Amino acid sequence: MKKIIPILLFLCLIGIAYYTRQKNSKASPGNSVNTSADILTPAPNNNVSGGLAIAAMRQKSYPGSTLSIENKLASHSNYESYLVSYKSEGLKLYGLLTLPSGKKPDAGWPVILFNHGYIPPSEYSTENSYAQFITPLASSGYIVFKPDYRGNGNSPGTPVQIYISPDYLTDSMNALSSIKKFKDADPQKIGVFGHSMGGNITLHQLVISKEFKAAEIISGVVGDESAILSWWDHRIKAGSITGNDLDTSYVVRQMIADHKTPATNPKFWNAIDPTEYISDITVPIEIQVGTADTAVPPEFSSVFRDALLTAGKTVEYRVYRGADHNLSPDTQAALTEAVAFFNKYLK
Repeated sequence: MKKIIPILLFLCLIGIAYYTRQKNSKASPGNSVNTSADILTPAPNNNVSGGLAIAAMRQKSYPGSTLSIENKLASHSNYESYLVSYKSEGLKLYGLLTLPSGKKPDAGWPVILFNHGYIPPSEYSTENSYAQFITPLASSGYIVFKPDYRGNGNSPGTPVQIYISPDYLTDSMNALSSIKKFKDADPQKIGVFGHSMGGNITLHQLVISKEFKAAEIISGVVGDESAILSWWDHRIKAGSITGNDLDTSYVVRQMIADHKTPATNPKFWNAIDPTEYISDITVPIEIQVGTADTAVPPEFSSVFRDALLTAGKTVEYRVYRGADHNLSPDTQAALTEAVAFFNKYLK
């Protein structure tokens, strides 16, 4: 017992210090009613869990800003790529924007908002990270916008994952509002793509917003809170936590210390769990997953599919035997399916 008490005290102090650092590193979010995105009606339990509550996310404002082209990055056979910037909670964030070549449709080009997965922020690259994923989408007549969440690439701010903070979701929602205002974009034809952690961000967006027409999730962290906590605990015990993941681990453990488990305190955990709001999803979803994924449990995807089908949602589900977290060796086949899926609903 004497050994346990100091450990618990240490974890508490880490959690408090982390939250304080997060609070002091960002501008205060707006409290006005959102006017730039079609947000679903707030659900109960608004004050159960602060900014992580789905209800709080629905009430928050995501005004975005004018999308500014900073530099041209590269020319390709049928599209151009640019470094762009936009505003999120007072931060000037950056991202990758692709623009198709050729004659623009009268209403503008259809858009895919790309939510990238977790890459250690020090290793993340605006231009190179996810190039293999983005090329087929950009080559198929879509504007692709991949925002660099705060603390990633050249974006200022503290990196903090979606499992413990709404910051990345806020950055992606402000990216959505910004791309809707872009002169070459069709604001009525926007899809969303999420990989890994980006799948969790995408799931959050699907239960708080009605802006999208279709969603693609590959190897997504789309389990419920119980499953995600179990997965995170397994990662901690396996010693696979490093860097920014370590900060997340401290806070996850602190959240459990403060709020117990989903089984013993469902009011708290259900309020922050987007899978509790699946009935509010309004768009078709394609889920793709590899059976040999060792980064994120493939069961997250299959259970999510079943929940969507039970709720009467439109789902396309593809499994790649022996494929890893990036669906290798079937990555290109999966991306061909993703393009066909978006073509069905955005063109």
